[in-house]
Amino acid sequence: MYSVVSLISMVIQIFIWLLIANAILSWLVAFNVVNSQNQFVATVGQFLYKITEPILRPIRGIIPQFGGIDISPIVLILLLIFAQNLMFEFIAG
Repeated sequence: MYSVVSLISMVIQIFIWLLIANAILSWLVAFNVVNSQNQFVATVGQFLYKITEPILRPIRGIIPQFGGIDISPIVLILLLIFAQNLMFEFIAG
């Protein structure tokens, strides 16, 4: 059972890093630090969008935007960390 929880925890950690990468890339594109017309940047952006958007979309529907700032990735990261800690607490107890 511990192996399954460890694997799920690792998948959660990878997804958290993908969320962070998506947020950073969106900021870099918004501030014209990287060119979104570059094929590599566009490919990475599309990949991150397709991976993270299905989970972020329902959260965006619930949480209002604060002056144009999207806090849904932060909320999702906190929920994932909570779920991760809950899994380990369940297996330990």
